[in-house]
Amino acid sequence: MDQVILVTGASAGIGQACADRMHRQGWKVVGASRRGTSGGGWVPMVMDVDSDASVHSGVQALLGEHHRLDAVVACAGWGLAGAVEQTPIADARDQLETNFWGAVRVVQEALPVMRRQQAGRIVLVSSIGGIIGIPFQAFYSASKFALEGYGESLAYEVEPFGIQVTLIEPGNVRTDFTSSRRDVETPGGDDPYSTAVSKAVTKMAIDEANGVPPDDVAATVQRALEANTAPRRMSVGKFDERVGIISKRLLPYRLFERAAKGSLGV
Repeated sequence: MDQVILVTGASAGIGQACADRMHRQGWKVVGASRRGTSGGGWVPMVMDVDSDASVHSGVQALLGEHHRLDAVVACAGWGLAGAVEQTPIADARDQLETNFWGAVRVVQEALPVMRRQQAGRIVLVSSIGGIIGIPFQAFYSASKFALEGYGESLAYEVEPFGIQVTLIEPGNVRTDFTSSRRDVETPGGDDPYSTAVSKAVTKMAIDEANGVPPDDVAATVQRALEANTAPRRMSVGKFDERVGIISKRLLPYRLFERAAKGSLGV
């Protein structure tokens, strides 16, 4: 029986690369996004992961057509740049609404059918920024740190039902994520953060432009989906970025932070 996969954030970037790759591998791909566009071959769906009703109706429509759901790949997300002190609470909430709660909404809708099937794969696209806090992207990191804890906890709960959970942790990736990043409005005048924000965001943009192609992330997602036993976490990116994850776990925190400052643009 053809396996059915739902990919969110499928109109661009990592989500589109995942939808394209899994379609080439023979999966029945439903690619969800606010725009509802398709990269070709797979079925597009209009879905706003910020909306309970939109996610519910989207998953129900998928089940009405295919009668099963074998995997979810939660890619929908965006970035917010600016100093914590200057970030309006509404903007911070919007960041978590999509990056964290958007994934939660989709998983909540998928779990009942996967549990009845006694099988399913959930892949949550996190970030190295969910392991290492990124200065001037604090709420982006917060959303990914939250996803890390959620995915780990979820895995314990659903393992008895044959559902496996993997967190994918990309480093810098060449996508339109960079150009679509939202900047916090600054007060102007004598802004104490302006120089540091400009330096950090410029470095982020350069690093992302020189990052790995999105299909590298999609290939990692494919390995997670095809593994007999899904890994809990899989990182993808350049070597020095991935080493940072290990370094944070092994080094005393002051030594790690001293070593990390340059790479983080501070």
